[in-house]
Amino acid sequence: MTAVVQKTALTGCLAPIDKGGLEQLIANGKANPKVIKTLKCKTVAEGKFRHANYIRNLAPYIVDEPPGLLGDDTAPNPSEASLAALGSCLAVGLHANAVHRGWTVNKLELELEGDLNITAVWGTGDVSEKPVGFTDVRVKVDMECEGISKDEVQALVDHVKKWSPVANTFTRPVNLEVGI
Repeated sequence: MTAVVQKTALTGCLAPIDKGGLEQLIANGKANPKVIKTLKCKTVAEGKFRHANYIRNLAPYIVDEPPGLLGDDTAPNPSEASLAALGSCLAVGLHANAVHRGWTVNKLELELEGDLNITAVWGTGDVSEKPVGFTDVRVKVDMECEGISKDEVQALVDHVKKWSPVANTFTRPVNLEVGI
């Protein structure tokens, strides 16, 4: 008896995307391109700089600061969490687009790093004129797909960067209201 092997596993441990479900999401997006979804998060301070973030009905997503920034180092800090969100968003886009193209993904890993000046200490330190937040973010994609050239993978990476919601949040102005 011959075993059939599913070849769309990522890094040897993830289940493949439901291609039928993906195609339905694509059709829904094309049928109603003006739909806006509002995402919500409730952030609750727990002490020091540790915060629990409540999203949908999931367990709290914890954000903390490292000891050098007076935290307890129990979770990523907010800037690290934003890098993780970017990496995850790009990875989802790469995986979905590869499956949509019929590619078999054997490996998908992203390494992210970002540069930021932290001397303003959240507005309590050096508040002289300088950029606040990331000034540079670098993402290295390591993606291997059966029979797909590096040039084709690069074209996919470029496409996904253009359409990633989180990448667009990093690269274009966003209306932000903060109030009581």
